Amino acid sequence: MKHEDLVAYCLAKPGAEPDEPWEGDLVAKVGGKIFAFLGSGTGVGLKCGRDADEAAELRDAYPGSVTQSAYIGRYGWNSITLDGAVPDDELRELVDASYDAVVAKLPRRLRP
Repeated sequence: MKHEDLVAYCLAKPGAEPDEPWEGDLVAKVGGKIFAFLGSGTGVGLKCGRDADEAAELRDAYPGSVTQSAYIGRYGWNSITLDGAVPDDELRELVDASYDAVVAKLPRRLRP
């Protein structure tokens, strides 16, 4: 999947908004919370489980292409390189799961 296609998929989610909290680093937010770190074009950071142990399953399935996210990896976030190793369908499912996990924790008034 190309980076621009991934960005478009993320931003097509209900209530999704782009933001650039750090210069040159695009993120997708819903209800003011990040659900995808879209970076500068080589990968994506997504919530891939409730904790680091659940997220490790994806890292084990795609060694070298999926790594633990710096600083927030212990909370279940992984960095996924867009090198074709993770199939497009699975990448979309991971975006969906990350979005759903963030929306589930939002107060009802902020949910799309």
